[in-house]
Amino acid sequence: MKALPLYEECIPLFRGLVQSEHVYYRYAYCHYGIEDYYLASYYFRTFAKTYPTGQYAEEASFLSAYCHYKNSPKHSLDQTDTKRAIDEMQIFMNRYPYSSKKDTCNILIDELRHKLEVKQYKTAVQYYKTRRYRAAVIALENVLRAHPNSQYREDIMYYQLKANYDLATHSVERKKKERLKNTIASYHKFVDRYASSKKINEAESIYNECLELLESYSANTTEK
Repeated sequence: MKALPLYEECIPLFRGLVQSEHVYYRYAYCHYGIEDYYLASYYFRTFAKTYPTGQYAEEASFLSAYCHYKNSPKHSLDQTDTKRAIDEMQIFMNRYPYSSKKDTCNILIDELRHKLEVKQYKTAVQYYKTRRYRAAVIALENVLRAHPNSQYREDIMYYQLKANYDLATHSVERKKKERLKNTIASYHKFVDRYASSKKINEAESIYNECLELLESYSANTTEK
């Protein structure tokens, strides 16, 4: 805190001199030290562009990305900084492929991606719990596409089955048949992958009810 205003005064005084690189780096680091990560990231990024071959360029590029990691909030909040941190760390690794910080970046990126995965998963489940079944079906599918090896995969596919079923049973008549078939398809996908799941009995109950509803639907259509 005490160094920050002094370095701020030094910047114009040392502009164009060999010491300017050191002064600007320390100025950026002061913002990092007081945990003003938004400004720190900005000044580290500006430093790396201004002194791309300087002795602090690699560290400044890393710290610029790391500041976004520090600003990444818990999964329930907006994840703009999380996504930005991932992008910035990937840019850093592309720029410095042999950096000693590469392993650190990969660890942090995995952590950030997990946070995005949890965010998407929780949001999708919340759609289901608030009876927004169509939104839940779409959101759950998007989670699987973005995170095919998700640790929540079994639960996601289970909720897909339930969301498709509830969407079908709450549909208007002209859409019910197609959505019942979608539910049956979800059932087959679930049992093919998780045949020994604790949720298999409920899944089979949903499947059998869908078959009965389809049979009843077909019988009514034939009579008409």
